[in-house]
Amino acid sequence: MQVNSSTAVNTYLQNTMSETDTKTLKEKIQSGEVSAKAISQAYLVEYSLKVQSYSSDNIKAQNATLDLTKIRDILKDVDFNAIGYSGKPITDLTPDEAKALVSEEGYFGVPQTSARLSDFVLNAGGDDLEKLRAGREGIIRGFTEAEKLWGGKLPDISYETLDKALAKIDEKITALGGNVLDTKA
Repeated sequence: MQVNSSTAVNTYLQNTMSETDTKTLKEKIQSGEVSAKAISQAYLVEYSLKVQSYSSDNIKAQNATLDLTKIRDILKDVDFNAIGYSGKPITDLTPDEAKALVSEEGYFGVPQTSARLSDFVLNAGGDDLEKLRAGREGIIRGFTEAEKLWGGKLPDISYETLDKALAKIDEKITALGGNVLDTKA
């Protein structure tokens, strides 16, 4: 079953603040204790971390189907529902089923995985260059996390997926007049 990327974005970016937390935050803003800039920066950090987690989970799931001996350890913390996968449990796949999942038409193939990653960032970032850049960086951090868990260089499919996802995000950043190399400290 395929899930629209915007569904994944909505699932991942749910508002988790309680009514009390929201009231306290509003009071702090009104009193000047918390600035809008601080809230915006906190949001970008949280968003970037969520993108990192989403990216890492997708890449880990994509690669686990290539080396079934690493599956159980690598995938123990992956929330497959959050990334939209509701098929047969990865740990129960036969080698042929695993190959089909990472094929060009498969759920964890380059086209679908890169689209999930880039759409997640593009849907959440909209036309906000800062959010798009934060999401782009989150994907890169998630990819780096997946490399560490894998124990080194990932299979080529992961690098193809990363390149395709970043190219789509970079295209949007450029279309908005931004520069992907322009990172503000």
